[in-house]
Amino acid sequence: MSETILSVKNLVKTYPNGVQALKNVSFDVKKGEFLVVIGLSGSGKSTLLRCINRLNDPTSGDVIFEGQNIARVDSDGIKALRTKIAMIFQHFNLIPRHSVLSNVLMGRLGRMTNWKAILGLFSSADKANAMKYLELVGISEKAKIRADQLSGGQQQRVAIARALAQDPSVLLADEPVASLDPATCHIVMDYLRKVNQEFGITIICNLHFLSLVRQYATRVIALKEGRLVFEGSPDDITDEWFQRIYGEGAREVRVN
Repeated sequence: MSETILSVKNLVKTYPNGVQALKNVSFDVKKGEFLVVIGLSGSGKSTLLRCINRLNDPTSGDVIFEGQNIARVDSDGIKALRTKIAMIFQHFNLIPRHSVLSNVLMGRLGRMTNWKAILGLFSSADKANAMKYLELVGISEKAKIRADQLSGGQQQRVAIARALAQDPSVLLADEPVASLDPATCHIVMDYLRKVNQEFGITIICNLHFLSLVRQYATRVIALKEGRLVFEGSPDDITDEWFQRIYGEGAREVRVN
């Protein structure tokens, strides 16, 4: 049995306006898993990922990563944490006017001394690795052009390469294909699966489409109104479970 790399225990997140986005959420993640989180918009999926990498501070509860309670670490600890837990976003979060290669190299900043990071003094090894990761996601020929000249799918592949440049143990993907067309969805998801299988990087990914969940996930958890309501295999999500997670009037939309 694979070892546990991450444990979320009784996680609560209440925003200043009183909205309780997460309500005592608990689950474990095994090393090398491709765990998918599903649920309606507003169910707490993005908040969960943002608490795991401390973009959001949990209100209470624990997040144990490689034996350390990262829900309690200070700002220096958060910087160290983000070298090991990378994240890609729905809207890519690239620097539009910078080159593709420069965007990938940004993934190394957390592992550099402050003065080298400020001056952008990347080593030849960093640059070689950045090109290797661009090649991995099939976009190395675009290295020197500006990021804002790429299509959405290409930009998301750059974001994956940037995440790999961090040399992470875990990759969080927050709705990584929500703004992409169906064909491009599969291209991006295929690269995430490649990262998972070839590099052994654990992936926690928020998705909407059940067809993608069944194709790519090794395990699934579902959130509803901030609570964990399902945990199991993608094949265990019957029509009855789908309606319990998404509501009686829900209808599955497939990405073909």
